[in-house]
Amino acid sequence: MEQLLNTIANYKKEMADFTAVDEKQAEDFRIKYLGTKGIVKAVMGEMKHVPAEQKKEAGQLLNEFKQFAEQRFQQLQEAVGSQSATAASLIDLSLPGDTLPMGSRHPVVLMRNRIVSIFQRLGFAVAEGPEIEDDWHNFGALNLPAHHPARDMQDTFYVQQNPDWVLRTHTSSVQIREMEKGKLPIRMLMPGRVYRNETISARSHCFFHQVEGLYIDENVSFADLKQTLYFFVKEMYGKDVKVRFRPSYFPFTEPSAEMDVSCFICGGSGCNVCKKTGWVEILGCGMVHPNVLSNCNIDPQKYSGFAFGMGIERPAMLKYGVNDLRLFSENDVRFLKQFTTAI
Repeated sequence: MEQLLNTIANYKKEMADFTAVDEKQAEDFRIKYLGTKGIVKAVMGEMKHVPAEQKKEAGQLLNEFKQFAEQRFQQLQEAVGSQSATAASLIDLSLPGDTLPMGSRHPVVLMRNRIVSIFQRLGFAVAEGPEIEDDWHNFGALNLPAHHPARDMQDTFYVQQNPDWVLRTHTSSVQIREMEKGKLPIRMLMPGRVYRNETISARSHCFFHQVEGLYIDENVSFADLKQTLYFFVKEMYGKDVKVRFRPSYFPFTEPSAEMDVSCFICGGSGCNVCKKTGWVEILGCGMVHPNVLSNCNIDPQKYSGFAFGMGIERPAMLKYGVNDLRLFSENDVRFLKQFTTAI
């Protein structure tokens, strides 16, 4: 009985000295003293060692001990609640909130949206397709024979498990899928990510983004192509931009051309972006080859069309004055945050 009295006295002093500044500490008190494995339950278990003639007195002491612990827990809860209320009362709800830093759109996304919006004003709709393509849609239907250099392993990433599948090298594969639907006329844009096995430098990367366009209808001419692209360039870079077309070759267009604009980085004086020429090639274009139309079950005697394709990173470099294409994929926040207010 004497030992029980000493134990209860020590625990009462310990509980009286216990303080709590938040709900977690008050809960810690409840678990320690009033929990299923707590001290109060353990002390009450000592009742079995008390002689029979003292059990009544011991029972009263133990009940009082339990009530003391419960009252102390209630006091701690009230104190914590009072502190929280006091802290809440000190908050001035009329003060302005903390300003969170604004997020930003990636410059490639900004440029993609800008390009799409310009062509949508000319009636172009948007189409998308898979990034892993079969040989037919990526090469064969586009008039690229088996021996064509574009099929070389130095240019294309092939899927190891099945060499007939590749990471698409252009979004022209989406053009084929749209033409195969047979819904004419076609006036579509095909934006997306493409992959080529190229050396990474300030001007090129092994993956980049493209926007390609396709217009097929009766009596479509090269003049329609030129006027469409003139409109795009003037809207994108301003009325003072200089433009030139150069004859070129693509297996899927005939005739074919490349379109250059004057370099905005150096003003035409020459830099690493324009290869010291003062001009930057921004897209390739041409009239859709009759073989491509035939491959998609479109009559080349009745229908004609033009196609064009451009990388998104290079126009973005010109638009925003970026001199290294690698910055677009390095995820450097210092670079990306500059585009928070870009439109």
